[in-house]
Amino acid sequence: MTASAPSDWHARRADEAFAALDSRADVGLTESEAAARLARHGANRIDAKAGRGPLLRLALQFHQPLIYILIASGAIAAFLGEWADAGVIFGVVLVNALIGFIQEGRAEDALAALARSVASDVTVLRDATRRRLDAAELVPGDVVWLAAGDKVPADLRLFDARALQVTEASLTGESTAVGKHVAPLPADSVLADRANMAYAGTLVVAGQAGGLVVATGRATETGRIADLLDATDTLATPLTRAMARFSNFLLVVILALAVLGFAVGSLRGEPLLDMLMAAVALAVGAIPEGLPAAITVTLAIGVARMARRRAIIRRLPAVETLGSTTVICSDKTGTLTENQMTVRALVAGGQQFAVSGDGYAPDGALTLDGRPAAAEGPLRELLVVGVLCNDAGLAQADGAWTITGDPTEAALLVAARKAGLDERQLRADSPRLDEIAFDSARQYMASLNRLDGQPVVLVKGALEAILPRCATALGPDGEPVPLDMDAIDAQARALAADGLRVLAFARGELAGERLDEAAVAGGLCLVGLQAMLDPPRQAALRAIQACMGAGVAVKMITGDHAETALAIARKLGLAGPDARAIAGRELAAMDDAALQAAVGEVSVFARVEPEQKLRLVQALQARGEVVAMTGDGVNDAPALKAADIGVAMGAGGTEVAKDAAAMVLTDDNFATIEAAIEEGRGVYDNLVKFIIWTLPTNFGEGLVILFAVLAGVTLPITPLQILWINMTTAVLLGMALAFEPIQRDVMSRPPRAPGAAILDAVLVRRIVLVGVLLLVAAFGLFLRWRGLGASLEEARTVAVNVFVAGEIAYLFNCRNLRGPFWCCGWWSNPWFWGGIGAMVALQALFTYLPAMNRVFASAPIGLAAWLEIAAAAVLVALAVGMEKRLGRAGRGV
Repeated sequence: MTASAPSDWHARRADEAFAALDSRADVGLTESEAAARLARHGANRIDAKAGRGPLLRLALQFHQPLIYILIASGAIAAFLGEWADAGVIFGVVLVNALIGFIQEGRAEDALAALARSVASDVTVLRDATRRRLDAAELVPGDVVWLAAGDKVPADLRLFDARALQVTEASLTGESTAVGKHVAPLPADSVLADRANMAYAGTLVVAGQAGGLVVATGRATETGRIADLLDATDTLATPLTRAMARFSNFLLVVILALAVLGFAVGSLRGEPLLDMLMAAVALAVGAIPEGLPAAITVTLAIGVARMARRRAIIRRLPAVETLGSTTVICSDKTGTLTENQMTVRALVAGGQQFAVSGDGYAPDGALTLDGRPAAAEGPLRELLVVGVLCNDAGLAQADGAWTITGDPTEAALLVAARKAGLDERQLRADSPRLDEIAFDSARQYMASLNRLDGQPVVLVKGALEAILPRCATALGPDGEPVPLDMDAIDAQARALAADGLRVLAFARGELAGERLDEAAVAGGLCLVGLQAMLDPPRQAALRAIQACMGAGVAVKMITGDHAETALAIARKLGLAGPDARAIAGRELAAMDDAALQAAVGEVSVFARVEPEQKLRLVQALQARGEVVAMTGDGVNDAPALKAADIGVAMGAGGTEVAKDAAAMVLTDDNFATIEAAIEEGRGVYDNLVKFIIWTLPTNFGEGLVILFAVLAGVTLPITPLQILWINMTTAVLLGMALAFEPIQRDVMSRPPRAPGAAILDAVLVRRIVLVGVLLLVAAFGLFLRWRGLGASLEEARTVAVNVFVAGEIAYLFNCRNLRGPFWCCGWWSNPWFWGGIGAMVALQALFTYLPAMNRVFASAPIGLAAWLEIAAAAVLVALAVGMEKRLGRAGRGV
């Protein structure tokens, strides 16, 4: 005996399912058989697969092209006996590796969260006896009994359902509780329509049921999501992909220059060991050693800034990814909407009333044609039926309103409260005598209450179930009038077109105090209609407009019904009047090419299952989009992990979603994504500023070494001095750029093209310009002071200070890549001035402190040298300023 695939069971009759699993509804399994099946199927839990160990993660930090060059350079320096140079090089490599190792230290625990989403104990029938059992011990064939408040412990084929309602939003995206029954369903029914099944991790909110366990552990729908998570690789971000391309390019250039210098020097007869050391110097000079640390620090600062704006980053590169996002795929329920059903319209006595306010807080009012409406006559009758034919509860605790029971019924209580009616007083004054519980097959609930001393039947349910049972309707004066079914149906259709869920309410007379289905079969009086929806977040509306204004498309991907999703999308500005929604069944029939075409044209996807959410994300990525996926449910987790950046809701989201995502919003507010995109773009800007600032120094240092070799002169700077320049300036000067404030125009630009290079032609030209200027100034002053009789140490000290002073001058220009630096504000970044001050102090120690002179082979220099160094720095600043000005003139700015 083996359990068939979870998708098969809803199509079988309950007795066929029991026969297939060799079990009985009145006995269950024997203990011995259950033990044998437990050994065969394994425990009912989802175990996380082992990840990379700490040693492997540490080793992988060295698996980078530029690190290979540094390691090789350090090894050559050690071979040549240059122990100080080798020690510093290996120290730089180790520091970079440790930074990366620490940032990757947080292990993935999405599967552990999936395991926590399954109930801990459950009522099971074994050997014809009910007992409580740890849910981990469940096996296929077990008989489980559920009641309101239980979490479903495994996938169940229901065989006995009494008014059972289950919230499945975390799995299917359905915003309202789902009524369950036991009848077989068509084989092609989608997950959200399988009303004879109860799935692991979902919550029973009303009723009772018996279910046959048909799948446990990884065989459940939740387990299939775990498998999708296992099979989904965490994608490289645009930044990491761009940096990989950039590093590979640098690798080729650096190796080519080193080989060229070594070959030319050797052919000219220079000693091979000297040429090896020159090659090391060239490689060390050309490599931006501070770049990995700068990227990490800049991203970490972005993390801190985002945290202050209620966005928690779980994976560091995700900070920048938001800045390049071109499409946001958003779940509807709880993300774009409040996930709180709210009555919006009331139809009573031939009039339609509007209801204001959102959520479960009874803050709002009832109005008729814009004027306040009193709860009297037919309107009061409608609200009273909604309260009395109702099993939900409403309470306030610590300033927040909470509900018990079905969210739809809770919305009826809130509507009554807004009209000044207290459900507790109404229920006390009109006690319930009997009831017919809601059943999805009947589509109505009925209660018998004593009103004004008389038993009265109160009924609520779907319009198509209530209207045929009514003979009259409550007129404007509160008296029954003939029922105009066409008019009522037209009103209901108009409300449904706005995305509202319409319930009908009726009442009737009963002589006795026992209620049966015959009593509500006909002759009822229609009291009115109540129409509700899960309202869109107003903050989400504003955020969507801002995102679209920034060139970021927003698409809704939900498990809810197409009509509901499309109505909400229109309210949020995601879809026009003639827009269409694509349902999951239509998606399933599309091949990859058709799907890629559809995702480019359609903004609303409804009745979507977990695999289809994943396919949609992958289809967008195949079109070259950078995709952010938001969500809060278990069903969102695979797509969250596959997206370029997954964004989970922190307050209302499941642990599975949070652990699969790269970013978590602590306030569950879609508007926070707008702030995060702004921060992400600012982070990318600052990264580019650092790169454009540091590369000219590396370029210039490499050229100085290459020209010295080609010219056959002594190296103007040593490898150790190069490392001193690169590491100290990166920390004290370059890091200041990480704290630059976000530029004002950042959200008025379109997203960066996904395949765009980090540096455009303008910035590459600037790197070459500054690199050449540093080469001319450092090499020229080195030769000049050697010609004036300065010692080698003094001349090299001049060359080192030329590079540092040039970097300080160039730093001003890098605060604003396109305009003058003073546009950023002189004092907007205190780290900028602090870094310059610290760097000047360090260079004074490098030049004049005897201990530093011994370690770095430097020497004190005089005022004349300093004046020439300052002049060279001013020349760099002026040249870049002129280049910017000419560039703006060329663009007509």
